[in-house]
Amino acid sequence: MNLNEKKINKLFYYWLYASLLLIISIVIVGGLTRLTNSGLSITEWELFTGIFPPLNPISWNNYFELYKQIPQYKLLNFNMSLDEFKTIFYWEYFHRILARLIGLFFLIPLIFFLITKKINIRYLNICFLILFLIIAQGIVGWFMVKSGLILDVTVSHYRLSLHLSIAVLIISTIFWLIKNVKSNKYKLFYFFTKNNLPFQILILFLYVQIIIGAFVSGLDAGKIYQTWPMM
Repeated sequence: MNLNEKKINKLFYYWLYASLLLIISIVIVGGLTRLTNSGLSITEWELFTGIFPPLNPISWNNYFELYKQIPQYKLLNFNMSLDEFKTIFYWEYFHRILARLIGLFFLIPLIFFLITKKINIRYLNICFLILFLIIAQGIVGWFMVKSGLILDVTVSHYRLSLHLSIAVLIISTIFWLIKNVKSNKYKLFYFFTKNNLPFQILILFLYVQIIIGAFVSGLDAGKIYQTWPMM
């Protein structure tokens, strides 16, 4: 391996690591968006628009009027002022901007690594799988938001759990790829042996617990029991 190849491989490793940190960050921001009930503040997908926040009173009033049409405003936040709306708007806006950034941050370098032909093709195939999951995540995110715009004051807990599950899957896949790149190996995660099985069962339990946690969050079920030990 020449010097240029070593640089590209190191760049590939750091890119994966940065992508992992970005996706962990958006999970945290998404959780805060859920806790602040901000996810329905932007009622349109705005795939190619909405890059900049409202910059004048007319734009702010337009967004606020759209929010006033959904059940969350009519049933829960009917006394909300424009300034209060701006708070929940910025949570969802930052969540969407970060999602766009992650998409571009993953796509553009991936094209570069593909063109250079210096990265193991098996690693790149995993990267294309991750890219597919990132795109699917964006679609599922809007699918989730839509569930709270017509008949309910919040999003579907099923769709919320799907949204979180894909995020965990993306994080797990990138982390496993980083481990392979660092050790210069290609070990499959789903390689079932007697030695691996106990750890894989534990990971499965953790994954199920995360999904159940999304159900609890989506249904506000945690508010039923607020004291020890029932909590």
